Amino acid sequence: MWSKVFTRIINHKYILIACLVIVAYLFPYYSLGEDAHIRVHDNMDSNIVWYKLLAESGHIFTLKDVALPNVINGLPRSTLPSGLDAMVWLYVLFKPMTAYAIGQTLMRFVAFFGMYLLLKRNFLPGPKATFISVGASLGFALLPFWPSGMLSIAGLPLALHIFLTIRNNGKATPIYYWITLLLIPFFSSFILTFVFFLGLMELVWIVDWVRNKHSNWTFFTAIAAMTAIYLAKNYLLIFSMFFESGFTSHRDELNLGHKDLPGTFELFQHNLINGHTHDLAIHYLIIFPVIGLALIVAAYRRLQPKWLLFLFLFNVFLSLWYAFWYWEGWRVVKDHVMIANTFNFSRIHFLDPPVWYICFAIALTILWKHFKSFKPVVVVLLILQCWMVFQLNEETKYSATSNPTFKQFYATDLFADIKDYIGKDPSDYRVVNIGLYPAITQYNGFYTLDTYNNSYPVSYKHKFRKVFASELDKNKTLKNYYDTWGGRAYLYVDEIGKHYMFTKNSNKIIKDLDINTKALKDLGGDYILSAVPIENYQENNLNYKQSFEKKGYPWKIYLYQVE
Repeated sequence: MWSKVFTRIINHKYILIACLVIVAYLFPYYSLGEDAHIRVHDNMDSNIVWYKLLAESGHIFTLKDVALPNVINGLPRSTLPSGLDAMVWLYVLFKPMTAYAIGQTLMRFVAFFGMYLLLKRNFLPGPKATFISVGASLGFALLPFWPSGMLSIAGLPLALHIFLTIRNNGKATPIYYWITLLLIPFFSSFILTFVFFLGLMELVWIVDWVRNKHSNWTFFTAIAAMTAIYLAKNYLLIFSMFFESGFTSHRDELNLGHKDLPGTFELFQHNLINGHTHDLAIHYLIIFPVIGLALIVAAYRRLQPKWLLFLFLFNVFLSLWYAFWYWEGWRVVKDHVMIANTFNFSRIHFLDPPVWYICFAIALTILWKHFKSFKPVVVVLLILQCWMVFQLNEETKYSATSNPTFKQFYATDLFADIKDYIGKDPSDYRVVNIGLYPAITQYNGFYTLDTYNNSYPVSYKHKFRKVFASELDKNKTLKNYYDTWGGRAYLYVDEIGKHYMFTKNSNKIIKDLDINTKALKDLGGDYILSAVPIENYQENNLNYKQSFEKKGYPWKIYLYQVE
């Protein structure tokens, strides 16, 4: 018995080592808990709170687009994640940080095994390629994926492997492949990546049909079934968009994309080399040169690395498409076709991380096969790439930049003191924040007039703007930021700009605040929670109450009451 176990371990030693590395990567989430450092941008400042609010709302499932009173006097339910989203249920079943850790664990292991299966069974078959397949898959699994995306990017290799298997095997495909395919939608986003992925699968089906003169209906069924699951999952959003227009979204007023041609090509170059903050592949230092070297070797040896060349050019196209989506020439289309303005078609570039790692594995295999003396270099390159992405784990990255931990960021004890001081039920008053993420006060049970959401009523955007219109007139950058996008409906102040995280060690003082207190009061605003003192608060009809700070937390909150 033990000899069989030992033999299996030896046969799968690379996979076992990779799994241990992933466990080490995930260890801080479980060992530190709420004392762990995690990403703030598009994470603690938004998504985590959305899941928490929804889990506590009592409206996880609803047939009508009800309003949640905690945010902007009534945030439409359809603007938050679907009740069929697995991440929502993690926040229902567990505390937020525990749910976050479980989500990270699922994301990393699915990314690893999905990429490994894709490479071994579709691109690099044979036992000699195992080390390269495992190494490239591990590098992919350790990427700094956008946390709330779960399998939106991390699950793409697994989804592609399943679709290619169904395409080749048809009805002979094992049932567990179909089950996995139909489960992926509950752990990923249709709008973010899979709408583009499924569109490409449909294109593959059409090309096969034209080439082979007959249709692969099993493959088509897989595409249609996954699409149907996504549509069912997002039933509330679809219903509110097409059947019951309960509100007009602020996205209808988006006015993005005014880059000239030099700016567009600069964005193309930046994205091709560095990627986007939500889909970083960390490919510029090792993967990019390795691909270039492999193409040179292939040309010298008169090889035809069709997949390597095709996939590389595919990623070049994705970066080009992303950049040109923000070219001023597209404004003609965006100004006349609503969906072109409200839906971000440039997000197709989120498909590029798995493509880079497939290219990396193919390129290393070319070098491995055609240069025997290069084999130790291939091993070193894989280890260096994995080490480089391992160093980007959230604990290492964000502790080095002195970001607050999860516990410090939300500072529940500190904000409990503020609620106790006010002495009323939070539902009986409304607050707005200055120099402080509204997500922090939302997490702590306050009802806020400011927010960060992907969509909310444009009518509220206009009403809220009246509160700080004078501040926007002082600052063209802030004015353009709010008027052309407005996803962050924050109370902007010229003197602090787009800075939302002032700690108690800051010496910043707002000296010339100019807000419309009457407009704020009309919205129900009762209190301002500011992370910095306001020198001329009396000129704005504000009554300074008290400052709050607590040992172990980075904030000092100044409480002002609206007179």
